[in-house]
Parts: sequence; structure tokens; C-alpha cells
Amino acid sequence: MTRPTRVLMVCTGNICRSTMAHAILDQAAARAGVDVVVDSAGVSDEEAGNPIDRRAARVLRDAGYAVPDHRARQIRPGELGEWDLILAMTSRHLGVLQRLAQRAGVDYEGAPASASDLRSVDAPRICLYRDLDPEGSGDVPDPWYGGHQDFLDTLDVIERVTPQILQLLS
Repeated sequence: MTRPTRVLMVCTGNICRSTMAHAILDQAAARAGVDVVVDSAGVSDEEAGNPIDRRAARVLRDAGYAVPDHRARQIRPGELGEWDLILAMTSRHLGVLQRLAQRAGVDYEGAPASASDLRSVDAPRICLYRDLDPEGSGDVPDPWYGGHQDFLDTLDVIERVTPQILQLLS
């Protein structure tokens, strides 16, 4: 029996973007019968221990997703090698992850092109979340400083990318 693919979503504080992407992928994978372990973390410890942002929770709930009982955490350099695919929400997060991997002595690869490509190396794949976006790459918008529409915009990106991730994992 093969082990499930392990996917980690990473943003700044781990209370909005990465938590939303974590919840949506986890629920979509369960519906599709895809064997995956999903988690999320932040590059910062400023929100450590806090629950999902109430505005993110509302957007998830309104869109029909279960709101996870999640507590924010900061990524640890030593855990990078435990993941198959690490998806950074912004280029800044990607840079932090790459530096952490280098400091921890963890070799890593870039974005996978296919499921076989994802499984062809023993090193984690660390890339931008939107590298898997059919509408183009770039940063996932940060809704924290905005209003309800900003959270909806973030949800739109996540819902567009999630099927691409599932296809990659299948």
C-alpha cells in the first residue's frame, strides 16, 4: 500500500488563505476519493494558536464548506522534508520556504508537471499555489486588509486551483 500524498499550504499567519485552501482541498479530496494528507502553516508566528479568521470562516460556510477546527501554526524548517507538495500563497512566502529548506539542508524541486512528476523525486516540490492556476500564476490575493469581496476573490482563486491540484494528485 502506498502512502497518501502530503500537501502543505503556506501563507503569512495561517488564518486566511492557507487555511481556506487547506479546508477546500481536504473536503474536495474526500469527495473525490483521493488519498491525501493536507495541512497548512504560516511563515510568521504572529497568529500562532489563533482560529481561522471569522471572515474566512463565513466565506467558507456560505460557499457550503465545513469550517475547520484549526489553530494557526508557524512552519518548522525540519518538517519541510515531510511534505510532497508545499504550496506558497505568494512569491514572498516561496522565498521564505526556499531559504528555510536551504538552511535545513532539505533539497527541493519546483512545480510538478504531472502526477508522475510529483512522485518521481524524493524531494518536496515547493512552488507558488497559482503555478497550478489555469488562469495564470502570481500571488493569491491577501484578503486580510480588505472586505468581504476580497475574501470572495480569494475563494474564487482557491476554487479554481483546487481541481488542478486534485488532478495532479490522482
